[in-house]
Amino acid sequence: MGFSVTFWGVRGTVPCPNPSYMGYGGNTSCVEVTAGDHRIVIDAGTGIRALGKHWLKDGVTEATLLLSHTHLDHISGFPFFAPAYTKGFGLRIVSGHLSGNPSIEAVMARQMERPLFPVPLRTMGGDISFVEIAAGQSFPLEGGIQVRTAPLNHPDGATGYRIEYAGKAFVYVTDTEHVPGQPDRNVLDLIAGADLVLYDSTYTEEEWRQRIGWGHSTWAEGVRLARVAGVKRLVLFHHDPDHDDAAMAAIEAAAQAEFPDCFAAREGTTVTLV
Repeated sequence: MGFSVTFWGVRGTVPCPNPSYMGYGGNTSCVEVTAGDHRIVIDAGTGIRALGKHWLKDGVTEATLLLSHTHLDHISGFPFFAPAYTKGFGLRIVSGHLSGNPSIEAVMARQMERPLFPVPLRTMGGDISFVEIAAGQSFPLEGGIQVRTAPLNHPDGATGYRIEYAGKAFVYVTDTEHVPGQPDRNVLDLIAGADLVLYDSTYTEEEWRQRIGWGHSTWAEGVRLARVAGVKRLVLFHHDPDHDDAAMAAIEAAAQAEFPDCFAAREGTTVTLV
């Protein structure tokens, strides 16, 4: 019956394996959702490597991988995801931003082809299937889980996910860029009344003004959206690689001063919803 969210990778753009980043974490995007007996992982950044080792020890035999999009910081950990090489492990990969051209299978395979990577996807021993949806579509998963999606404002497209289970809702919204003074209706509808919302907080407002068009947002916009949508708890995510622990602590404190039920995602942290 449990419903929990664990952060395995919280960084954006590139991994940051430096001592001054270890308080919040240096791996790129990867979030685990446990809903009853079902395991869901959102994005396959470098954090998915440690998640995979954990699942092997835990005896996890099947899961669903939801991809926000296929920029490298969100898929580069997949070739190192050990369960996918394990015979009998079932993995369903869902994507909502490509519209089949190219297919999600082709994209995931391409990064594992020579000369980029020596072990091709086709040699993985797991039972891997690929599902393409249209962003905005809803679909069920096993065990009474409902998933809603929405398109996000990001170069090459991206998809946000709302996972509902046991009367609670967790929403994953990264990578997306806001327009000042024009709250994104797709995002507002997706996060409305949610118990826990993860939002792209890559930049401060000052940094964002120098990076318009790069496809990311700010903690301040996350707070504005959370207030309008009646969100119970907000998670800052996709930390910029220039933000070390000291910078992240300052950002987190500033966000909490505006929205107390808010925190910056840290690798290894689990939030229990049920």
